[in-house]
Amino acid sequence: MRDHAQRIRDAGAKLAAIGLGDRPYARAFREETGIDFPLLIDEERRAYRAVGLKHGSLLHLLRRDNLAARNRARAAGHRQHRLGKNPFQLGGSFVFGPGDVDRFVHVSRTFGDNADPADLIAALG
Repeated sequence: MRDHAQRIRDAGAKLAAIGLGDRPYARAFREETGIDFPLLIDEERRAYRAVGLKHGSLLHLLRRDNLAARNRARAAGHRQHRLGKNPFQLGGSFVFGPGDVDRFVHVSRTFGDNADPADLIAALG
């Protein structure tokens, strides 16, 4: 999302990430990735449970879609950051509000299953 943060702000939205690590891990992640938006810490996974995010397993590493995502990431110059508190926690992407409205919901099915940034930005309109 780092590469799309300005487009999201230009659309009038605010961007934030939620991670499982502690403060030192979050600080290192911000430095490594260069994100300039808030990175919130959820060591107890409350937000993850509230939105129903899933867990991966070692078997997910063998999935064809996960292999394809790893290859795309590697080709784009991305690398694996150090493992966090729960490396099997899968993520998600959401566009909320205003009000009690879910404009976009993507719950990752495996590692590397990320929402298309174009879909997230389209949900802002």
